[in-house]
Amino acid sequence: MRQKAIVIGSGFAGMSAASFLARDGWDVTVLEKHDMPGGRARKMEMGGFTFDMGPSWYWMPDVFERYFQQFGKSVSDYYTLQRLDPSYRVYFTEDAHDIPASYDALCELFNRLEPGSAAMLNRFMEEAAYKYQVGINKLVYKPGQSLTEFADWDLLNGLFRLDVFTSVKAHVQKHFKDSRLRQLMEFPVLFLGALPEKIPALYSLMNYADVKLGTWYPKGGMYKIVEGMYQLAVELGVKFEFNKDVQKIQTHGGRAKAVIANEETYTADVVISGADYYFTETKLLAAHERSYSTAYWDQRVMAPSCLLYYVGINKKLNNCIHHSLFFDTDFDLHGKEIYNNPQWPANPLFYVSATSVTDPEAAPAGHENLFFLIPVAAGLTNDTEELRERYFQQIVKRFEERTGETILENIVVKKSYSVSDFVTDYNAFKGNAYGLANTLMQTAVLKPGCKSSKLGNLFYTGQLTVPGPGVPPSLISGEVVANLIKKEFSKSLQTSASV
Repeated sequence: MRQKAIVIGSGFAGMSAASFLARDGWDVTVLEKHDMPGGRARKMEMGGFTFDMGPSWYWMPDVFERYFQQFGKSVSDYYTLQRLDPSYRVYFTEDAHDIPASYDALCELFNRLEPGSAAMLNRFMEEAAYKYQVGINKLVYKPGQSLTEFADWDLLNGLFRLDVFTSVKAHVQKHFKDSRLRQLMEFPVLFLGALPEKIPALYSLMNYADVKLGTWYPKGGMYKIVEGMYQLAVELGVKFEFNKDVQKIQTHGGRAKAVIANEETYTADVVISGADYYFTETKLLAAHERSYSTAYWDQRVMAPSCLLYYVGINKKLNNCIHHSLFFDTDFDLHGKEIYNNPQWPANPLFYVSATSVTDPEAAPAGHENLFFLIPVAAGLTNDTEELRERYFQQIVKRFEERTGETILENIVVKKSYSVSDFVTDYNAFKGNAYGLANTLMQTAVLKPGCKSSKLGNLFYTGQLTVPGPGVPPSLISGEVVANLIKKEFSKSLQTSASV
């Protein structure tokens, strides 16, 4: 009889874990709160417009390809990729620049902004390439159970080259003087959820992902990844139960025995929670079954939450590309308002995605769909409609001034989404959008463990455990926990057989 696994949540990490276990012969059922797979990467259809509700950047295509290849498949079996060129546009205080996909063209841009900086970019990228190769091949696929996992000669020999004890900010400043170039090189670590001065320079590997591996778009939207992973999981025999709101993990004798959802009981040999880690511990388990105290969670450095707007307009735009970053205000002040003194920002940076520029099917003919994102601190209160509207007017005014496009009078659909929605829809700790910040003290073994310390068959996957926030890390997280389960259960079976 096959062993049973219950996975809570069908986000990227949950579906990844489910698929790897099913491939290895497990009977897997995924319980999902919503009416579709994807978790934070759900899609929303409104007035003929299609919006990706969560992730909108496709970086590290090698990680996605590796994922599907492990099941004898390819990305192209499920969706079509297009490399964006330019990759994105950045609006600085005084000017704006398109970031070309071509590395040679990027070097020319660097030299225009800071003479001689292309040579420094070459050096920076050589170091980033090394970090990427070591980071992806040696670090992120570790379950973070013990420091002995990292007792690898290549890792130890290259420790200083990995820049673990230098910050991204210091590393960037060592190479570039122009403030625009510094912001450009610091920007990718925002995906990791902390200030550049708090993140180890190891994560300049994200610059390699940005510049060398490129920015891509799956035709049909980011939800195509979800559909591909869901289709693969079903092909592998994974069962999905939607509209299942989990209320409790039933335990006995130090083990998880079943999951209760909508008054139904799902028995299990192993339980994997892809739901919010804090929610799982504090709402689904009894106090004595929790691995971490409330004080522990309160001391965690959280990645930001977001203030989001999904907007459909009844006109086409002439001066807008797929991804635009508005760094035309105080970069450092906004960072401090997220991390040092959490508060609603005075004059925020923001990001705009216009997928219909690349993919006309995302909006009705002659229309455009826009996705606005303001990073904000996790845990903020006073998340009211009045506040959301005030910020919307503020950033749209800047958008119109900088792009020369008017949109306010052309809005036909609009929906906002922020801290309180992340709590309601995803049970997100402090309404976070990205999980834990990847600071040095929250890396690898210093993250919340992917295995419960109290229940021998309860495991965790997703952005609050290893390896961290982001879509590619979530795919990896599911694989990591599935491999750990396989290893531990094969040991227990061997022990049972020898008794």
